[in-house]
Amino acid sequence: MEYVRDYAMYAAVFGLFSFVWFGWAQEQPRAGWRKWLGMASGAGLLMCLYGVYLSATHWDAPSALSIDGAYDRYLIFVYAEIVLAGVGAFLLLRKKRAQLVAPWILFIVGVHFIGLKPVFQDAGLYLLAGLLIAVAAASVIVAPRLKVASSAIAGIGAGTVLFGFALLGLARYYAAM
Repeated sequence: MEYVRDYAMYAAVFGLFSFVWFGWAQEQPRAGWRKWLGMASGAGLLMCLYGVYLSATHWDAPSALSIDGAYDRYLIFVYAEIVLAGVGAFLLLRKKRAQLVAPWILFIVGVHFIGLKPVFQDAGLYLLAGLLIAVAAASVIVAPRLKVASSAIAGIGAGTVLFGFALLGLARYYAAM
């Protein structure tokens, strides 16, 4: 079954988090990256707003979250993600490893999409999970070599991947219409 509303929400939610990750990438990037990060963040926000519009205009369309128990499973994964990300970030900050907070949170975000695959009945979320986990790992290796904050690399990578999935959601929305 095609879930038009969910595809519109992909554009909204992935666009929003693309905006957020590109914003976080501005913590300590190279100076020449700032304007590009600002434009990418703005593109994520525009995608989010368009996705919100499409979602609101198709709110009565079917959603995978309407299937019995799906919304409850969704909330469990989201709450677990928030708790694990927060506890891990707290512990990293206490151990004076602040440079690992962004990769840690990105890793948890990636893992949570593995659990959301059966909720949304969308195997593409496995790919999203794998890409975000790979970006989290790469940011720890690449950032010191480029002499930037790990959040710059994690943010650029996550923002790009999430924006790509927002575009994919938009394409799936239009294909289903």
